[in-house]
Order: sequence, then structure tokens, then C-alpha cells
Amino acid sequence: MKKSDRTKILFLLALLGAAAFLGISQGSVHLSLRQLLSAEHRPILELRLLRVLLALVAGSGLAVSGIALQAVLRNPLAEPYLLGTSSGAGLGAIVAIILGAANIFLPLSAFLGAVSTVALVYLLAKEGRRVAAQSLILCGVVVSVALSGIIVFLVSFFDHKALQSLLWWLWGSLQIYDLKLFGIVSIIVAAGTLCIYALSQDLNAMNLGEEGAIHLGIDIESTKKLLFLATSLITASLVCVCGIIGFVGLIIPHGMRLVIGTNHRTLIPAACLASGIFMIVCDLISRVLLPPFEIPIGVITACVGAPWFIILLKTKHKVT
Repeated sequence: MKKSDRTKILFLLALLGAAAFLGISQGSVHLSLRQLLSAEHRPILELRLLRVLLALVAGSGLAVSGIALQAVLRNPLAEPYLLGTSSGAGLGAIVAIILGAANIFLPLSAFLGAVSTVALVYLLAKEGRRVAAQSLILCGVVVSVALSGIIVFLVSFFDHKALQSLLWWLWGSLQIYDLKLFGIVSIIVAAGTLCIYALSQDLNAMNLGEEGAIHLGIDIESTKKLLFLATSLITASLVCVCGIIGFVGLIIPHGMRLVIGTNHRTLIPAACLASGIFMIVCDLISRVLLPPFEIPIGVITACVGAPWFIILLKTKHKVT
């Protein structure tokens, strides 16, 4: 790693520490640091600490998934939310709750929903033996909107308290209700992130184009399948614990490329740190903007990400 890149990573670590401190010390209930550390307010301290940890896990997983998809598709606009993966996982979770199997099969159902959505988008975008990146993005957006409509229909049709509360959760929430599930999701996200990081050189080769990567000895199709599987697993796992949070996989990778370059060996760690900072700040805004009400974090990320997406779309159009 270059000295300049190491300095940037250390700076991001410092920012992450500062963001974590703010995320723990600030909230909808104003407490001094001494009050927060007292035994009386220990539950609040623990809840805020868990939210910061989930923000780091969720942000890292979404950012790394976005990096992988953008490299595979060679399109800076690709990310799990826009490709329908998140909506597919959310629909799978809804179906599990309707069938009364949420406690046992919720993670599995969300994963199957994510993988099925990826397969559907891939088949819809396939033209002969190739898949055009623009077609994949367009099909992903269409499928995502369609699945979101189905989710709203199911929540409205089945008059169930759990589903009504789940509709708010699907917009994104870092409130942890199940520590065991959080632990399992953290392990899955960490394993998926390490898998993608292990393929950093393959991702670098893909930046040269598929022909260039093949000449370097990369098995393109096998790598694509492995990356799609890893991103689906990460996204599905995160939906189980924090709902659908869009645009993180779009904003952070693109921003970090401008700061640290396109080498995935440094881009992935930098994106993990930056996404953690971003998610902690967004969660803090969601809690303190309209106290005592909490705004779903997906609303905050969408407000930031939608304009960024439009800018990227316009810039890409001018270039092409």
C-alpha cells in the first residue's frame, strides 16, 4: 500500500472513531457523557453502541457489494438496491412472516428472494449470450419497483400487526431486536466481504474489460457467479436485520474511487470505513432531526443518494 493511501486510511479511521463517538453520545434523548455512563442509563448506552456496530456492518456490506457489482458490470451506477436484490430479499422476508415462519426461515427466505431476483434480472437482461450492463440496470430498476409494489400490496392485504410494523422497518432501521441474528448476519457479511476482497486482483483485471481479464487468466464466468452469490448473500443477510437501505452501495464506492483510486486492494478497505462513517451519521440524523420520532435511515440515504445517482447518470451519458 502506498504511503499516501495509508495516510488516507488512517484519516478515515480517525473519522470513523469520531463518528462512532457522536453516534454513541448523541441521540433523541439528550444525556451528558457522565449520565450515559451511569448504571441507570446503561441500556441506552448499549442500544446506541449496537446501532453503531450495525451501521458499520451494514455500511461495509452494502459498499463492498456495490463495488463488486460495479466491477462485474463495468457500470458505476450498479448497486444492490438498484438491481432489485434488496427488494427481492424484502419480499422473501414478507412471505416468511405471512406463512408464520419468520423465527426460523426469515434469513433463508430473504436469501432465496435475493438470489431469485438476481436470476430474474439476469435472464430479463440477457440478449443472446451476452448481458448488456445498461439492460441489466434497467431491468433491475423495473423489477425492484415491481417487487416493492408487491410488498406494499401484501402488507395492505394481510391485516397483521407484524406486517404493518414491518412496512416501516423495510425503509431501513438500525434498531437491533435479536442479538443472535445480528451475530449471524455479522459473520455472513464478514465472510462475504473477505471473499470479495480475496478477488481484488480479479476485479482489477475486470477493469480492463472481459477480453483483457481472460488474457490474464481470469475465469470470468466463474468469478461473476461467485461475486453475484456473495453480494446476494450479504444483501439478503442485511435485509433480515435492518431492512432495505438503498444507495449506500452507489455513493460510497464512487466517492472512494475519487479519493483513493481504483485499486480494489485499497478501495475495499477504504469503502468499508467510509460507509461506516456515512451510515453512523445518517442514523444520527434520523434520530435527532425530529425527536422523539425516528426517521427510517433508508429515507435519509435515499435523499442523499438520489441526487448523486442523477449526477452520475448525466455524467455517464455525456461521456458515452
